[in-house]
Amino acid sequence: MSASFSVCFANPNWLNVLEEGGNNIGELCTEALQKTIDKAELLGGGTIYFPAGDYLTGALRLKNNITLHLEAGATLRFSTNFDHYLPFVELRWEGTVMKSFSPLLYAKDVENITIKGRGTIDGQGEAWWKEIWRIESAKEKLPHTKYQKMTAEANAHLETSPYYARTRSYLFHRPPLFQAFNCKNVRIEGVTIQNSPFWTINPAFCDNVTIDGVTIFNPYSPNTDGINPTSCKNVHISNCHISVGDDCITIKSGRDADGRKWATPTENVTITNCTMLNGHGGVVIGSEMSGGIKKITISNCVFDGTDRGIRLKAARGRGGVVEDIQVSNIVMKNIKREAFMFNLFYDKNTVEEPVSERTPIFRNIHISNVTATQVNTACRLIGIPEMPISNLTFSNMNIEAKEGFNIDTAFDIELHDVRVNNTLGAAFKISNSKQIVLDNITALNPRQNTPVVRLNNVSNLLIHNTFQRLPTDLFLEVSGSQTEDVFIKNNVFDHVKTVVKKGDDLKTDIEW
Repeated sequence: MSASFSVCFANPNWLNVLEEGGNNIGELCTEALQKTIDKAELLGGGTIYFPAGDYLTGALRLKNNITLHLEAGATLRFSTNFDHYLPFVELRWEGTVMKSFSPLLYAKDVENITIKGRGTIDGQGEAWWKEIWRIESAKEKLPHTKYQKMTAEANAHLETSPYYARTRSYLFHRPPLFQAFNCKNVRIEGVTIQNSPFWTINPAFCDNVTIDGVTIFNPYSPNTDGINPTSCKNVHISNCHISVGDDCITIKSGRDADGRKWATPTENVTITNCTMLNGHGGVVIGSEMSGGIKKITISNCVFDGTDRGIRLKAARGRGGVVEDIQVSNIVMKNIKREAFMFNLFYDKNTVEEPVSERTPIFRNIHISNVTATQVNTACRLIGIPEMPISNLTFSNMNIEAKEGFNIDTAFDIELHDVRVNNTLGAAFKISNSKQIVLDNITALNPRQNTPVVRLNNVSNLLIHNTFQRLPTDLFLEVSGSQTEDVFIKNNVFDHVKTVVKKGDDLKTDIEW
């Protein structure tokens, strides 16, 4: 063992930062660390080794064929002096390619970069959080700092959509902790990452990204998402433990006109065996999805305490297609809002417009094998009239929630073997939708004078293979002048007092 150990450290491509001018006593050593990285690249690649200790640095730029190896007990801590993240670099920030502060760990146009080990990377983000809070909360317009002036000058050519005008007006864009821009073969494994100034792991325009066994902890903090691949392909996220101040994992591909200009989708993404605690969402797609998102699988994950479970969000003006999504084997508990959220009104007060490149599309999404308890709302789906959400299936689901399924403006939706134990309203509410199949659905908590299923302006709907096994006052309530072709076949309603209640505005018969 000792001989092997000495041979390893005799390797000229294994560089111990303490032997290269760095220190592990918390004194700033950015220059020594960067020189070590540059030296390794000149050697054709190598491993930069951090023994146990406390390392303080500013921004570091990773190069070709580089591995940062943080030993257990090593903490790579980043400076709270904003000057240490200058000069500005090109990056994608909230879906727009622009110039701003360097990410704490930054790579551009390189390949074969790895960050690994049992050590900790600490972004010391509180200084950045306090500065944006200070700017946001100012009652009077603050004089621009030098950073805001630099940002305005560097990005004067960029257009700002109305929704983001307020955010961009601050002209202070906190950097992600890690961004690889246009890189190949990126790997992060084993390390703990905490206190990110902004988004934590944020590869952009990368191919072959692996994030495995990483722990991310960002306490109450603004916009500190965990893992955000944007316009990347072949992404593998597994065995991660995430608790953050925003979304745990978010898949993105650029925002609005700038995202469409780069026209690079995120595709071929696998997310598996992850646990997610605090966060606005467990796994989120959007809202920056203008380049498109496709071929995504999410499996074997636990969400415990997130605001939402699976969330897809976009709006008119975004454009882009989200499609070919498979979600399976998910357990959720203590979800403060929706277990599943599909929302094409993320920018809220938009108005209907002709279908164009600005029109977002959600389609071909399939969710199965879900257990969820202590949930506020099982599912909320909100499409837009010019592009209803389409080809979506829910299968083999058991959900305990205050509210059940609420589906509005959708096309070609199927629920198979779905059990809902809700305490407010109908278990299944569907409106302004077409081509719906409800197959073996069950309400586990039917209540007096409350329907299991409520329909309003729904056409071409089939309810079949359903056995409402508990005593139930009312199974189906139907209304809406546009409701037609509702079929109820091959069901058992022996325990139902009233099977169908028709609204006064209904203009068609119900066939059962």
